[in-house]
Amino acid sequence: MTATIHRLDPHRDPGRPAASLDPMVALVTGDMNMVNAVILSRMQSQIPLIPELAGHLIAGGGKRMRPMLTLASARLLGYMGTRHHRLAAAVEFIHTATLLHDDVVDGSDLRRGKRTANLIWGNPASVLVGDFLFSRSFELMVEDGSLKVLGILSGASAIIAEGEVNQLTAARRVDTPEERYLDIIGAKTAALFAAACRVAAVVAERPEAEELALDAYGRNLGIAFQLVDDAIDYVSDADTMGKDAGDDFREGKATLPVILAYARGSAEDRTFWKAAIEGHRNRDEDFARAIELVRSTRAVDDTLARARHYGQRAIDALGIFANSKAKEVMVEAVEFAVARAY
Repeated sequence: MTATIHRLDPHRDPGRPAASLDPMVALVTGDMNMVNAVILSRMQSQIPLIPELAGHLIAGGGKRMRPMLTLASARLLGYMGTRHHRLAAAVEFIHTATLLHDDVVDGSDLRRGKRTANLIWGNPASVLVGDFLFSRSFELMVEDGSLKVLGILSGASAIIAEGEVNQLTAARRVDTPEERYLDIIGAKTAALFAAACRVAAVVAERPEAEELALDAYGRNLGIAFQLVDDAIDYVSDADTMGKDAGDDFREGKATLPVILAYARGSAEDRTFWKAAIEGHRNRDEDFARAIELVRSTRAVDDTLARARHYGQRAIDALGIFANSKAKEVMVEAVEFAVARAY
């Protein structure tokens, strides 16, 4: 079967249903049940606070997109074994641990529409349970027995931490260059997307070209996903995002829409942005002005254009694979990631 060239169009034909993750959920339901069993088992501890706190976030309504990508990638490759179940669980534990740590660093109060763990149980407990989940993820990697898998996932964990530190050192710096910001999200977000997909090729014992193609698919999807998150912080609400519109703004995050608006703004606009990102202009009327500025400078539009660019790169990376149901749903996952803003 020959491969089809797909073109990303966030404005799908009116007769087509909206892009959704539902086809991917349906494709991997059986495998995901096995992954959830591993997650439930491995988050247990004789210390009751650990499963209580971990369960608050793990059961908090997340899409489980990263472990689903491991499972869908394995299905794309025709893998019939079970190793990917534990590795998908390891991916989810890494992601959950980073969320726990992120919320402490950011001082966040809301995650997926619910109070954050650090707000309920405090920062020390959130950090330590995050450490516990990281340890569980490494146990699962070691149990898999592949040094290559261990290298990919542990390497991604280190890159995520580097990205977080890079973001911390750029905090409240509205003059952060676009290139540095893309490096940050490439590390803190896209690295785990890439690793989640790539390990499937390792367990399926596929050629390096397919391994690298899945890495490229995940990496570009992760960047597109984060850029859309950046944009819709200025055009959406808690029902869509699982957080309130303007959370990034009020936390002083110089995301790409802000970086672009600052670079394109007048001297007066730049003064406003500098004060806002430094935490001195974060009232509702300030956020309203920020929305006006990111729209008038086309900063949101151009952020979404960049997201579409990376989304298309993700789809193109799948070009070496024959057409299949798994490929279709992986393409639709990209369309969903981009279409969330429309």
